[in-house]
Amino acid sequence: MHKDQLWEEANAFLRMYYQELHLSSDQLANRLAVIKQQIAATGIYEHTYEELSYGAKVAWRNSNRCIGRLFWNRLEVIDARDVQTSQDVFHYLYEHIKNAGNKGKIKPLITIFPPERPYRQQPVKIWNHQLLRYAGYETENGIIGDPASLEFTKECKRLGWQGEGTPHDLLPLVIQVNNEPPQWWKLPKDIVIEVNIRHPETDIFAGRLVKWYGVPIISDMRLEIGGINYIAAPFNGWYMGTEIGARNLADKDRYNLLPIVAKQLGLNTEHASTLWKDTSLVELNRAVLESFKRAGVSIVDHHTAAKQFQVFEETEQKQGREVTGKWSWLIPPLSPAATHVFHKPYNNTTKKPNYFYQPPYWK
Repeated sequence: MHKDQLWEEANAFLRMYYQELHLSSDQLANRLAVIKQQIAATGIYEHTYEELSYGAKVAWRNSNRCIGRLFWNRLEVIDARDVQTSQDVFHYLYEHIKNAGNKGKIKPLITIFPPERPYRQQPVKIWNHQLLRYAGYETENGIIGDPASLEFTKECKRLGWQGEGTPHDLLPLVIQVNNEPPQWWKLPKDIVIEVNIRHPETDIFAGRLVKWYGVPIISDMRLEIGGINYIAAPFNGWYMGTEIGARNLADKDRYNLLPIVAKQLGLNTEHASTLWKDTSLVELNRAVLESFKRAGVSIVDHHTAAKQFQVFEETEQKQGREVTGKWSWLIPPLSPAATHVFHKPYNNTTKKPNYFYQPPYWK
């Protein structure tokens, strides 16, 4: 980013930060003078921890695809900008997984590694899409595990990792520091929360083991605050049930469990008009919600999440801030018309700070 553009981004963020936290104009002027000098001399500037923390929270508040933004100000921010080695990075990620899980009471958490620096190697790259993710294997009898992980599983095997070939093998963490060869690290199972999915009344999976990990930790997005890019900043909230029950376990190109569920429920699958898919989806989602609750792991159903989002909208309106959103992502994949979100238009303008997609490093 050009120095002039970086200064404009920094200026806009700092003015927002000082205004929202009701800090003095003299403090703002002094801080902007320091930042302007840093940018002129080095082409970059450094956030204080307070700026970093608030920027990460506001980035969540501005995330158009997220329905869980009511809790944006509860995000716990870990400053990991001091890392030097791949082992340092793994230690921070290990602690993130353990602390976010919090014995089932999931904590919204982000760990922020060093930012991009002009004309230098990028200090930390995390190759995983999520810190927790199941492997996928192509076999003579079809795909075992998560089809979404097929390519990355091959990459991990190329680096020397070997899974057990089960449907629920946790992929290793793949970390690259200062453009050195990537290293993989096996996750200790004792820090990973996994929930066995069982229907409260019926064996909908024909005796097979179905489970899912408790914490969705996105690790391949770029966090941008005031023009500074933190390309390694894994973060998590907690699951909305439909993410697992209506997508991960149900989608045809994922675990594709709807036909099995329908068979176990004795449904007529010859015609779509019997709504066998709809019935199966509801029962699969019931199983997910009941299983997480039984295991004492935080989760929210889509109706409650929509009501929480409505509270967020009302709170933001009182603060004079427009709530932006991507409608197609905000509506749940199950019974969307039963939520207020379905019936509202949203402005999909991107506000900063924010989280942005970036290409996978392993590609």
